[in-house]
Amino acid sequence: MLDRKYIEAWLARLAEIESLLADPATAANQRRFQELLQEHARLLEIRRAADIYFRLQKEREDSEAMLRAEGGDPDLLEMARAEVERLDRELPPAERALLETVLPSDPADSRNTIMEIRAGTGGEEAALFASDLYRMYTKYAERCGWKTGLIDASPSSLGGYKEIIFSVEGRNVFRTLRYESGGHRVQRIPVTEAGGRIHTSAATVAVLPEAEEVDVEIKPEELKIEYCRASGPGGQSVNKSDSAVRIVHLPTNTVVTCQDERSQQRNREKAMRVLRARILDQVRSAEQARLSNERKTQMGSGDRSERIRTYNFPQNRLTDHRINLTIYTLDRVMEGGLEPVVEALREYDIGSRIQQLMKT
Repeated sequence: MLDRKYIEAWLARLAEIESLLADPATAANQRRFQELLQEHARLLEIRRAADIYFRLQKEREDSEAMLRAEGGDPDLLEMARAEVERLDRELPPAERALLETVLPSDPADSRNTIMEIRAGTGGEEAALFASDLYRMYTKYAERCGWKTGLIDASPSSLGGYKEIIFSVEGRNVFRTLRYESGGHRVQRIPVTEAGGRIHTSAATVAVLPEAEEVDVEIKPEELKIEYCRASGPGGQSVNKSDSAVRIVHLPTNTVVTCQDERSQQRNREKAMRVLRARILDQVRSAEQARLSNERKTQMGSGDRSERIRTYNFPQNRLTDHRINLTIYTLDRVMEGGLEPVVEALREYDIGSRIQQLMKT
């Protein structure tokens, strides 16, 4: 059973925050004031969930007391038994909802995201699969009301992508898409296969929370910036001006290129967005590596060496290997219907973190 004192500590913090927000001196520091407002909003969620849980708990105690009373009215006893049964059904989800509100939150959850998809083993078929994944994610973003923007792409000769980088902007984007990082495997008959044999190809997906300038300090002297003419299958910006940008972050040897825009300045801005996100991802990954126990129990750690999912087209089957989830609606998923997969992953992640919280 949930320890009431643990929750009361959070409610005491809520009272403290409300006192600070009422102090005119707090409003003088706008950054601190905004931080307190965000914390206050989260603590209000905890209080609302706690009110529901402890109300149900009190009702159950009262019903139990009625059942234990000697010489009780039979009709009242039957009502009490029915109440206990109802409350036994309602208390577990109420407890889970309360525990979910007190789980440590990731500051990056509400951030916009940069996604990178790269073709792996499989040649042209892998590039075509990378293109299919890009289409799947953009369609899912549309369903969520998010905005996507192409940052850079390296097309293949058959219309796929050797690599494609794009942004996703909207509410809780990173919290939703973080579980997509890893190796994605496809099993199907490629368009390049004349004999009708099923081939296995792969692509990797990286999901990076977008970094702000205050998150990552990049000094000008740490950058090597080169400009050249864009290359590719064609278009107005190709081979006509030195608009393509290549940036090397010397301390980490992180290389970013961008040639999607006709403007050199726009390509440089996009490249810097990707560079900041990659460096922030390196910092986050190093921190998660230090917290090895957390890394074992939490999903979405960003380990892209892990094969996370198989897309089997002949059987219309999708399997997520991390949670042993198998669904036979691959056609809907590829049209952007990722909701069953994303929700199952998030529920599994939350459940694992709650179990860890209850052990501490």
